[in-house]
Amino acid sequence: MGAGTKIIVATNSRPGSAKWCNAFEGSLPDTQFIPWDEAGEPVGADYAIVWQPAPALFVRETRLQAVFNLGAGIDSLLGLPELPGNLPIVRLEDAGMAEQMVEYVVYGLLRAAREFGVYEAQQQASEWSGLPPIDRLRWPVGVMGLGAIGERVARAVAQLGYPVAGWARRSREIDGVQVYGGAERLPAFLARTRVLVNLLPLTPETENILNRENLEQLLPRAYLINVARGRHLVEQDLLDLLACGRLAGALLDVFRSEPLPKNHPFWSHASITVTPHIAAITLREDTVHQIVNKIGNLKKGLPISGRVSREQGY
Repeated sequence: MGAGTKIIVATNSRPGSAKWCNAFEGSLPDTQFIPWDEAGEPVGADYAIVWQPAPALFVRETRLQAVFNLGAGIDSLLGLPELPGNLPIVRLEDAGMAEQMVEYVVYGLLRAAREFGVYEAQQQASEWSGLPPIDRLRWPVGVMGLGAIGERVARAVAQLGYPVAGWARRSREIDGVQVYGGAERLPAFLARTRVLVNLLPLTPETENILNRENLEQLLPRAYLINVARGRHLVEQDLLDLLACGRLAGALLDVFRSEPLPKNHPFWSHASITVTPHIAAITLREDTVHQIVNKIGNLKKGLPISGRVSREQGY
């Protein structure tokens, strides 16, 4: 191939890689966007744009200066032993996902607090019976994970008049949100929360964090919204707590196995709402704009945001 910058695009399918190449085509001068070919030869790529790439990518392409992930979650990428330890990783920041996530979480919150499930059952029975208005103070919301998307969600929910707290590795100031920082503050955060929203990155420290011990610390008849990763949740613990009435329900968008197996108990559980990992979908145009700007800045020697800390796992 000729001179100029070479960028290899590798997703978990050949059609997906080709579509992303087409989206990026012409966005940078003197740049080739090359779809990953499992059976191909090394192309001497300068950068890689990836989503759940084949491990062989990092064995074959040895000149990479940085890898850009087509999503905010980078746990599957960090789990590849073939990934060079000194290769900079850049995660996607928002790219249209924050607004979608706000919509999804607000839907889950209102479905629980306003008891829309009850009205759906009444419709099936042709029953007309209004419920009393809610007291928002009795529905305190807790957001686990206060990155760019988590903070946006917390602020949006607070603007609706619900008491909102956030939990993160470190405490900081967010208008309208009470922030609990550090592992030692997790019990206090859980104890004041009735609707728990999980937006944490998946790391060894956060895997299985939605377990019986932690979920039992929530206020009685609590509600769980998990939009982060399926491996955050201990599934049997959730089922057990729903069965005994300790939790009232859950809205789940992510799962340990995706697609969710047809025989999984979540599908038919009356207190669980399942969606197929659609809470926030990367917007192609926003993604292209963001990654192209960052590559341009790197080529000029300028700093960029979104660099992943391997020590922290995000």
